[in-house]
Amino acid sequence: MHETDMTKALVITVRDWWESQPERPKISHVHLTVGKFTCVEPVSLQFAFEVQTRDTFLQGAKLVIRETPLIAFCHSCQQEYRPEIGIQYACPTCKSPMEDIRSGRELKIDRIEYHSDAIESYAPNL
Repeated sequence: MHETDMTKALVITVRDWWESQPERPKISHVHLTVGKFTCVEPVSLQFAFEVQTRDTFLQGAKLVIRETPLIAFCHSCQQEYRPEIGIQYACPTCKSPMEDIRSGRELKIDRIEYHSDAIESYAPNL
């Protein structure tokens, strides 16, 4: 289950940011973008996050996941299409192999919501 390792990396990245803050804020939400082609299972990622953040600086923080679809572009047909993951990756019109992925491989922290001195703030794109 690579979601466990991904969650460890996520916690380390957020911790590094958190420790660099002059006043360590209370983190309420961690927002992620996860592409469908990463083969990351959001439910497993949520579970791993909840387990790994117990009794840590992230305890009680919510993991908010936004999934992006797999979208490819066919240079022969000059059109975008949505391949069926695990079933059909070629262009549905001309059957050219998938070469240009436009969306679906994302795996990033979009932002962190936190509270510091009763002020709600955001830390974008870590």
